[in-house]
Amino acid sequence: MAERGGPETAPAAYVVRDRVPLAASRGGAALRTLRRRDGVRVLEETDGWSRVAWNEVEGWLPSDALSNVWIRISKTDRTAYVYQGGHLWRELPIDVSNTPDGDKTRRAGRLEKEEHRIPEGTFFVTRRNEDSNYYLAFVLSYPTPVHALRGLEDGLISQAQYESIVSAHREFREPPQNTRLGGLIEIHGSGSGRRRAWTRGCVALRNVHMDALWEIVEVGTPVVIEP
Repeated sequence: MAERGGPETAPAAYVVRDRVPLAASRGGAALRTLRRRDGVRVLEETDGWSRVAWNEVEGWLPSDALSNVWIRISKTDRTAYVYQGGHLWRELPIDVSNTPDGDKTRRAGRLEKEEHRIPEGTFFVTRRNEDSNYYLAFVLSYPTPVHALRGLEDGLISQAQYESIVSAHREFREPPQNTRLGGLIEIHGSGSGRRRAWTRGCVALRNVHMDALWEIVEVGTPVVIEP
């Protein structure tokens, strides 16, 4: 049994299922019902259960309902850094677009540079696609409210579209993919592993690396994309 840690040492995690009971004891009565992506602090782990703190309420959750995996992508390094809590688990080479510099702002024509930009910011995985044209894919939550606000101010989207995007993020749903801001930004397979530039705004990994990520990345996994 793990010893209870203080708030400065206990690892952060998040819920990866919908409507998970936070129980008073292992398998006991529910104190609260947690949603996918609700953040918790793990205090203790034993026999497939985790004692956690959520908004000052302590209780028990099944350990397999939690994850602490997150991904940091550096377009400059052309590397995906995969973390488990504060521990760096893997560094994976990525292929990027042929216009990797700058944040994505809008949908564009196939031959325009803007169409190939990789968005920057903090996202989460909205969908796992086993039928991708590029082996396997994780669809990301682009456009974010930050992109939506900029698009609204630039006249690219309507107030209703802006509110729809913000609402989707608040509820941890996939935002609209068919606005003038673009969409279907993915981390997908069939990458070269040689840090090449060829995608249309996505990040590509070798298929063997996608296999490894497929085992640990859930809907809701945070992804940070940096310049």
